[in-house]
Amino acid sequence: MSGRATPLFLLFLCLTLGSVQNQGSSQDAFIIQYLERRLIQMEERLNQCEQNTLGITQKSFDLSSEIRGCVSSLSMLRSEVKSQVDGVSVRVERVERELEFLENKIPTQSHIEMEEALLEQQIKAAELEQLKKKAEITLENDCSTALSQIKSLKIVKRTGDPNGSWFKDPSEGSATVYLLSGIRNNTVLEYKSLKQFTKTSAAPLKVVQLPFSWQGTGHVVYHGFLYCHKADTPNEILKVYLLNGTVVDSTLLPGAGRLPVYSLNPNTYLDMAVDELGLWVIHADPEYGGNLVITKLDKGTLAVDHTWDTQCRSHDAEGAFLMCGTLYVVYNTRYGGRSTIQCLYDIHDTIHSSESPVVFFPKRYTSHSSIHYHPGDKQLYAWDDGYQTIYKVETRRNDGIVAE
Repeated sequence: MSGRATPLFLLFLCLTLGSVQNQGSSQDAFIIQYLERRLIQMEERLNQCEQNTLGITQKSFDLSSEIRGCVSSLSMLRSEVKSQVDGVSVRVERVERELEFLENKIPTQSHIEMEEALLEQQIKAAELEQLKKKAEITLENDCSTALSQIKSLKIVKRTGDPNGSWFKDPSEGSATVYLLSGIRNNTVLEYKSLKQFTKTSAAPLKVVQLPFSWQGTGHVVYHGFLYCHKADTPNEILKVYLLNGTVVDSTLLPGAGRLPVYSLNPNTYLDMAVDELGLWVIHADPEYGGNLVITKLDKGTLAVDHTWDTQCRSHDAEGAFLMCGTLYVVYNTRYGGRSTIQCLYDIHDTIHSSESPVVFFPKRYTSHSSIHYHPGDKQLYAWDDGYQTIYKVETRRNDGIVAE
């Protein structure tokens, strides 16, 4: 009996172990399938996250580009607003000066019940005083000269760049000739006289190297001092002592430097000038449609004495000069032609463009980069495409100024 039981027990044990193994295999397969499904789900979620990340990155890039565009637009708007604010500030200053001018012209009413006759008398006295002040500079200098015509042309020499400036110091007793070649440089050439300058091989008497560069062609020398527009500044005027090349004074001209003074000379923003009345500067003002503005400067301190807005346009202008307080504007074409004076402005209001004929330069196709009037010689010193040229002018007596 015991011999049979042993094989049966072994058989039972084997069957039990096989069943357990089959159950274990089924559980393993289920777990593996479960893990595979979870991995698949995780991969899908990772793919979804990656797609979401790409979308967010693209949106962030688009938003960044939009922000950069907005910032650029804001910067432009800020610059425009700043320019407008600067312009308004200049206009306010000018209005304040005009109000101060009017306050000085009209006496303060001390009593409201002032008699009408007395008030009239005071107003007339104030107007007369103002007219005297207006003509004071002219009377002190006995200036009664007006341009009649440009008679003759003389080509003195050809040297330097196509653009430049040359002139004599108009102060009494000076015969020195100065030459500033180019539209940006720091070298000033001095010649003892016009005779020495005209010699082909003549070396300059002196070469002055400035510690800075000037800009444009609107420079002048007056009483041994160079007045010029400092390069890389919109409206800074320097006064330089040429004996040692040092800057002795400077000023910022309100409202200037935003527009070339003459459209045919786009590199010149400030044009200095000297006439019988002293030192001037000409510039174009966009607030007046690009018309020219003339300012009388104190030659010693560079302080602004007075500013006049003119009706003369800067468009198609190539240069200008002043004679006895009258601005004469020279026009041409961008191709070069016969220069003409078509507009003038008299600070004393005795000469008007509408009553003055057009003044023609001598017959020659020209293109001036600078024109300077010498009140002593009664000549124009011009730079014509590298040619240094002198125009002899004919003047007449301006009886209107004398009558004042």
